[in-house]
Amino acid sequence: MNKSNFDYVIVFCVLALSLIGIIFIYSATSHSTDPSEHFYYQRQLLWIGLGIVLAATFYFIPLKVHEAMAYVYYLVAIILLVLVLVTNREGAARWFHLGGFAFQPVEFTKLALCIAMSRFLAYRPAKLHKFSTIFIGLLLVSIPTALVIKQPDLGSSLVGIAIFLVLLVWTGMPLSRIILVVSPVISIITAFHWLSWALFFLSFLLLLYLSRPKLFPGIIFFVVNLFLGMATPVLWNRLHEYQRLRILTFLDPGQDPAGAGYQVMQSKIAIGSGGFWGRGLMQSTQTKLDYLPAQHTDFIYSVIGEEIGFIGSIAVILLFAIVIFRGFIIALKVRNTFYSYVACGLTTAIAFQMLVNIGMTVGLMPVTGLPLPFISYGGSSMLFFWGIVGLLLAINRDWQEY
Repeated sequence: MNKSNFDYVIVFCVLALSLIGIIFIYSATSHSTDPSEHFYYQRQLLWIGLGIVLAATFYFIPLKVHEAMAYVYYLVAIILLVLVLVTNREGAARWFHLGGFAFQPVEFTKLALCIAMSRFLAYRPAKLHKFSTIFIGLLLVSIPTALVIKQPDLGSSLVGIAIFLVLLVWTGMPLSRIILVVSPVISIITAFHWLSWALFFLSFLLLLYLSRPKLFPGIIFFVVNLFLGMATPVLWNRLHEYQRLRILTFLDPGQDPAGAGYQVMQSKIAIGSGGFWGRGLMQSTQTKLDYLPAQHTDFIYSVIGEEIGFIGSIAVILLFAIVIFRGFIIALKVRNTFYSYVACGLTTAIAFQMLVNIGMTVGLMPVTGLPLPFISYGGSSMLFFWGIVGLLLAINRDWQEY
């Protein structure tokens, strides 16, 4: 191992974040009336240990192996997503249950999608800015995204989309074309009122004229935006009730204070009651009195905010910021295009989930069910993020390779 290329800072930061997770999982569950929850922190320790083993495995596997197996990973991920839907016909179809453990294939899918998308873009250097690249890339993203939404798991489906969009930016694709890519989403958002959608559509037509795509992609973008703008009311009615509530609660948590808005409101109360220094470890009232739901998983940042206050919350964000900064630095300096895209995509996954989770707890993002990397309780998530660490360390080690 070349010690000069080993990023000890990333390892220190993710170990610190994982330790913080253990402390606050223990704090969040020690008061529980369910005796099984008292052992969650021990199980999390086990997952961290397995995650470190996985990171070490990824570190020592030659990166060329991942490059060669990229589409195999992608195919396996699709098969797993189909199987989890077939084998779970009642309720949320997200897990394979193996004895006392549960495995979420969506976490492997995030990794596989990033590697497959990176290989696809790296092998099309002469066609990166063509609309054909965008359409094929959208197809690669759309298949697993549709399967994940079917589970239903709206939050995880957004991770793949975020990776795809950031990779397009990373390739140097013109901003106007990236805006065209996301224009269907904007069309859906603005279509809730005819005036906002009309203004958007006029702006879209102007952008289409200025970017001057070829006839076929231009027609495709026009038809898709027109169709989605007109079909939004139908799409809205087809959403699950809890998904509609999450969106409405994001806009106004007070609409359903006893239901969908309860989580956000209690989370904000918990973080606000922590003040500058916090109430102290194991001293949180919102947690002890069970006012805060999902306190050891999705809303663990609220426990952190209540117990160690603004200072502790900012310290956690700084640890994430260091990991994300160094991840993008690795992606920037590495000479191999495929390695650069993988590092960029995986760092995006960490950044996106961190921003969405923390934004969710303070009411700036809708409740999506995305865990806080390295901190929230959960084995599949922990393995995924430690796998990212192993790959980032390996890419940093081989940054001089072409």
